[in-house]
Amino acid sequence: MSENKLAGQFFDAAIGLLQRVRDEEAGHIAAAGSLIAGTVADGGRLFVFGAGHSSLPAQDVVYRAGGLALINLLAVPGVVGLDVMPATLGSALERVNGLAGAVLDTSPAQPGDLLIVISLSGRNALPVEMAMNARALGLTVIGVTSPAYAEHTKSRHVSGTFLKDHCDLVIDNKIDIGDAELLAEGVEGAFGPASTVVTSALMQAVVAAAVGELVARGIDPPMLRSGNVDGGHEWNGRVMSEYGDRIFFRH
Repeated sequence: MSENKLAGQFFDAAIGLLQRVRDEEAGHIAAAGSLIAGTVADGGRLFVFGAGHSSLPAQDVVYRAGGLALINLLAVPGVVGLDVMPATLGSALERVNGLAGAVLDTSPAQPGDLLIVISLSGRNALPVEMAMNARALGLTVIGVTSPAYAEHTKSRHVSGTFLKDHCDLVIDNKIDIGDAELLAEGVEGAFGPASTVVTSALMQAVVAAAVGELVARGIDPPMLRSGNVDGGHEWNGRVMSEYGDRIFFRH
């Protein structure tokens, strides 16, 4: 078995998925950018949520150099990445009914805001309820998920529905069931998950689309700069001061 060969195969698989998302989801990505820009233009706030490893692409667009300053992480204790021990507890919490409602009720989210929910399978109670409750509160909901799971698995929500069923817009990240791209002799089962690579790139593409749409509307996008370049801290301070009522990660 050649390690270099397998490494190259993973890159090829990830590149192939990125190309599919770019080509097949271009319209949905543009639509997401338009929804985000419209929310910003109307004075709304932006939130993003993901549980477990789906939290990684969510966090990647929050307080990010070169990113929109207004995107806030909607954090649920115990499911943001691997922030509990044992790690399996995080997976269990994703299946708890009622947790999403409690989080939304105590969050700053309000009607007119926008929430992006990221969930690879979209089958667990937490992302399904997050989308359902957010829409009931008057938020626009964008779902980033793999609809393939709805074709071959059962929902873990009491309604029997998936994340994709409760969104104003769905973006398909094209990840197959199991999130493993490689097979190799001597290895039992598939390996090489690509969902984080692809979904993180997808999220950055959505942000880029939103920035372009804001410019097209004559709005100066509230962007953050790196604190490691001269003037970065001062620039970010001005942005956070101007948009302080819509930025919650600094409190």
